[in-house]
Amino acid sequence: MDKLRKPPDDTWKTKYFKLSEVVIHNRPDDCWVILDGIVKDLTPLVRDFKDTREVLPIVALAGKDISHWFDKNGDIRQYVNPLTNLLVPYLPHGPLPHMCDVLMPNTDWSPLPFEPWWKDSSYNVGRITKNCRPVRIMNMGFGQEVALNVCEEDTLEDILARYIPFNENANHYTWKFETRKLKMRKTLEENEIPDRKECFRKLGLPDDLYVPCLQLYYNDDMA
Repeated sequence: MDKLRKPPDDTWKTKYFKLSEVVIHNRPDDCWVILDGIVKDLTPLVRDFKDTREVLPIVALAGKDISHWFDKNGDIRQYVNPLTNLLVPYLPHGPLPHMCDVLMPNTDWSPLPFEPWWKDSSYNVGRITKNCRPVRIMNMGFGQEVALNVCEEDTLEDILARYIPFNENANHYTWKFETRKLKMRKTLEENEIPDRKECFRKLGLPDDLYVPCLQLYYNDDMA
């Protein structure tokens, strides 16, 4: 099952998600999980192991963090069985796909011709953000304001992509902050728009006391 995987694509390394964007992928036909800060789309794995008991623990925790299943080396946690004194996988929720072949070798054992799903980067779709940042986006032509939560690792181009559902022509605007034109391939921090939440907390003030406002100015360049 699932022995032929597509070649790994490193574009996931620059894609970041909020927790709220992962938890909605919580069905067998749309199954994401978080493993050590990495977001994996295990929908193909669930499909390949459909109707087997090995897939049940993954479906049960779809949209959630499963890092506690693994040790610091990225392998499935193990414990010493008190009856046999043997080191065996710690799987309180039941067996997992690829688990028996990798962790329970026997006389017929041979190496897997592929990485087990927990080490297979072709399932990776991104990373969990270290911090969510609130921003306001103001269309200066219409006076329309939209409030968004974005990832601190997002570039302005990524923020534009998040804003597109509110304004499909957003890429025809110049983005500014306090009269300064913003660099679209840089983050808010790199554009000298710092996150002040920690400062507010130290002062006993609400996190959202001040939310930066990005101003959009229409370029009038649409044919």
